[in-house]
Amino acid sequence: MTAAYNANRFSADNSALILIDHQIGTMQLIKTIDRELSARQSIALAKMAKILDMPVVITSSQEDRAQGPVIDGIIEALPEAYEARVKRPGVVNAWAYAPFRDAVLATGRKNLIMAGGTTDVCLIFPAIDAALEGFGVQAVLDASGSPSDLSEEFSRQRMHDAGVVLTATNTLIAEIAQDWSTPAGQQLITLLFTDVFPALGASIG
Repeated sequence: MTAAYNANRFSADNSALILIDHQIGTMQLIKTIDRELSARQSIALAKMAKILDMPVVITSSQEDRAQGPVIDGIIEALPEAYEARVKRPGVVNAWAYAPFRDAVLATGRKNLIMAGGTTDVCLIFPAIDAALEGFGVQAVLDASGSPSDLSEEFSRQRMHDAGVVLTATNTLIAEIAQDWSTPAGQQLITLLFTDVFPALGASIG
């Protein structure tokens, strides 16, 4: 079991970051977590991917309607990935939209770190479908949220039952870092204290 775990451990070399519908309008639906916190965590994930030069796929849905544009912090952190984003015409399950699935496959990575504007619509369906296709999937739940506690709870349970690993931004960054003493690790621990836990960083400083 240990060998199997080590073979599947998420790292910068075997994982891709997938950001789904982190759009201004979509994120207004979040009630189960502070929306600013959720946005900050999704931006921290984007910055992590930038530091580690990880492949990133960004997708959005109907930007010209109520969902609105992708949040600025993600655009600023990952301008090239943003320009290459997959703009869906309205397909709810991003995995069912061929250009998105093709973009994920093109990363060549079998481990996917996923976060969505909302857990109960944006994240749940592609996370489950990717896991059922054999991908290792970690869903970053503090970079997502839902309109109600019930929808969040049931979405988490469905993902867990399908084999999706549920995680939080700080845990995921620590797992990917593996060693804080490396040059990348030093950048990531700084990211934790400046972006993920800014209040803690201020108190330490």
